[in-house]
Amino acid sequence: MCAGVDPVAEERDVTSGIDKSVPHSARIWNYWLGGKDNYAVDRAAGDEYRKVFPGIVDLARAQRYFLARAVRFLAGEAGIRQFLDVGTGLPTVDNTHEVAQRVAPEARVVYVDNDPLVLAHAHALLTSSPEGATSYVHADLREPDTILQEAARTLDFGRPVALTLMGVLGHITDTQEAYAIVRRLMDGLPPGSYLALADSSDSDTAFAEAQRRYNEGGAVPYILRKPEEIAGFFDGLALVEPGVVPVPQWRPEVSGLGSSHGAEELCGVGRKPVADRGA
Repeated sequence: MCAGVDPVAEERDVTSGIDKSVPHSARIWNYWLGGKDNYAVDRAAGDEYRKVFPGIVDLARAQRYFLARAVRFLAGEAGIRQFLDVGTGLPTVDNTHEVAQRVAPEARVVYVDNDPLVLAHAHALLTSSPEGATSYVHADLREPDTILQEAARTLDFGRPVALTLMGVLGHITDTQEAYAIVRRLMDGLPPGSYLALADSSDSDTAFAEAQRRYNEGGAVPYILRKPEEIAGFFDGLALVEPGVVPVPQWRPEVSGLGSSHGAEELCGVGRKPVADRGA
């Protein structure tokens, strides 16, 4: 895969390699969030999905709100100044660097995605504050070593990093492989680093049916996992309160969505332990 992308990469005709005949999850997600970076095939797939599971738009928004709350916590209370956002998706309101740099202007953020359309719009993810930095790596989630190698060009792996994985791990349909990828990424980060993760559970029958139909439609499949499988991504990490919970329940804000919206999506934030030097 291509890695380390220059800010002027969008000048190239990267969209020429995009298959506009097959729906893509990042573009459908963009459609559900009210964006314009999608095609007719994505809108059609998104509308069909919503017919079976009308709550998908609320779920998409709830996940986005969780990302913002988690990043504010990490940049604020946790004091994190470096972020590795894997499975970035298309730029929208309150991207990770915008949220982090409002709290800490010196924050540094590396975005990672394998979608050519995200690459085409990478300039929108590279609008850093003067004190901080942002960069984009065009790579696949299945290439953790490449991700870590390229991210090290911008991030200092001698200091804690927050790894964010929002709605992407279902693309790794083998759960053990997904666990291995997350472990490899976290192993490459220093003690005191954090994992912030959100993904969809199979607890709602309409949601599961909508996803089953989507997977049969020719797009890259995405699986819904059991709640205990999602919790398993945090094995070995110290969970931040309130633990692994539905996205609306993770440190909710008064102005956020009601508690019933997005309950099918589980999330959590965990910290990589720091060795006890007193032993």
